[in-house]
Amino acid sequence: MATSAALAIFALCLSCLVSFDAASKPSQGFSVELINRDSPNSPFYNPEETRTQRLANAFRRSISRVHHFSPESQISTKAAESDVFSNQGDYLMRISIGTPPFEILAIADTGSDLIWTQCEPCSNCYQQNVPLFNPKSSSTYRDFSCSSRQCTTTSGTKDCDSDGICHYEASYGDGSFTNGNLAAETITLDSTSGPPVSFPNSIIGCGHNDRGTFGPEGSGIVGLGGGSVSLVSQLGSTIGGKFSYCLVPATANSSKLNFGSNAVVSGTGVQSTPLTFQILKTFYFLTLEAISVGHQRVEFPGSTPGTGNIIIDSGTTLTLVPEDFFSDLSSAVDNVIRGQRANDPTGTFSLCYSIQSDLNIPTLTAHFTGADLELQPLNTFLPVSDDVTCLAFVPNSQIAIFGNVAQTNFLIGYDLEGKTVSFKPTDCTTE
Repeated sequence: MATSAALAIFALCLSCLVSFDAASKPSQGFSVELINRDSPNSPFYNPEETRTQRLANAFRRSISRVHHFSPESQISTKAAESDVFSNQGDYLMRISIGTPPFEILAIADTGSDLIWTQCEPCSNCYQQNVPLFNPKSSSTYRDFSCSSRQCTTTSGTKDCDSDGICHYEASYGDGSFTNGNLAAETITLDSTSGPPVSFPNSIIGCGHNDRGTFGPEGSGIVGLGGGSVSLVSQLGSTIGGKFSYCLVPATANSSKLNFGSNAVVSGTGVQSTPLTFQILKTFYFLTLEAISVGHQRVEFPGSTPGTGNIIIDSGTTLTLVPEDFFSDLSSAVDNVIRGQRANDPTGTFSLCYSIQSDLNIPTLTAHFTGADLELQPLNTFLPVSDDVTCLAFVPNSQIAIFGNVAQTNFLIGYDLEGKTVSFKPTDCTTE
């Protein structure tokens, strides 16, 4: 585990380490496509899988992803980044690196920071279906030296080869890992509403030693966390510290990820809650005070205003809550629904009902500090088979996570400078 001193050193790597060409700064903001990993637009899509099988896989990813946020799996003293959980995210984005641009399809992860991909030569890499990035083919690629400011402030310690090249090392909650060169490179994003936007001299990881549970369909990670080397932080003042997304229901194909002025959440129905960072700035903590089921309010533990007790994460499907709270919440829900109870065929959920019965699913209200979110049935229940639907909350003793099912059909804006997260009920299929 990283020491406090190493974490403090890591935090020193600020946006001043990255410079952008003035011509590349988007004046009106821009948006990129977020691809649901289970949609036909995704390389992970398996047409032979049933909807139930896809959901079961997503449920398992949610449970496994808890290790991603555990204290035991944070950055080591040699890590350039906090750990990411291999290919367990639920959304993908296309990003190009290098000159000429080389496209990769990477996991978009609000629970990690580093932007990395596998690079040639790679004698100890996991199988990847698409070609690896070749740094020698790019005119803008530059390895950081061991004595560079980026190396000493980003990785927390010098870890160099015989040629004096700075290395990064990232470990994973499931035992997976990526090691390679810390480098500067041009990143290009395809805007959905204009020409591509390029950002020179961005810090990336060029992986040469990567093993674990990574899938061959993807080719890297785009960290969207709050840490200093995430895509959001590196874009910095260029986007005013703002990004947003609007996640469509699971039956739709893609969502949008917005930056800068495109990411401003405004208008009727907007509610905002304070954004809290803890030791690592990677994870986005909110303070959940309670959840109401009709008129019954179930208090959430550890809800001192401003302290942060639940992580909002786009890469986790389900919402994970403390065991005692789950027991009280599920009892309150069951008292209102009074439908025909059923067993979960996936073995994930404990509160399920027959879809054939008259459920009358109630609206649940999540009471965050300063923001009351009315969660519709699509946010709180998931059909796990043709005739069974289950409460999309699961008990967990390690960490609380507000997952992406609960975030569906909300325009959610992150303001890292103002330290707020804003929510606006939205039909995301029309965004």
